[in-house]
Amino acid sequence: MDAATLRAAVVDVPARSRFELALEGGTAFVDYRLAGDIAIVPHTEVPPAFEGQGVGRALVLGALDGFRARGLKVQPRCSFFARVAMRDPAFADMLVR
Repeated sequence: MDAATLRAAVVDVPARSRFELALEGGTAFVDYRLAGDIAIVPHTEVPPAFEGQGVGRALVLGALDGFRARGLKVQPRCSFFARVAMRDPAFADMLVR
């Protein structure tokens, strides 16, 4: 799958407080918890077989799309999530420290 397809396949699973991306052979996910209108993101995980293939970046961008759709700000505590989010100026207005 290309990056845009992966990004569009990211789904919010509020019952588990995470965004998920179903992959053949595993699930990539971004954990979050809500604190008012801020989503705190402590952890991002990609199955080892998919590391280095752009899956993590697509997952983070898809999660950011979802947070924006819900009108939330984001406080990344996961260093990977923070790096991806800070490199895309389209999300600068959503990030809080």
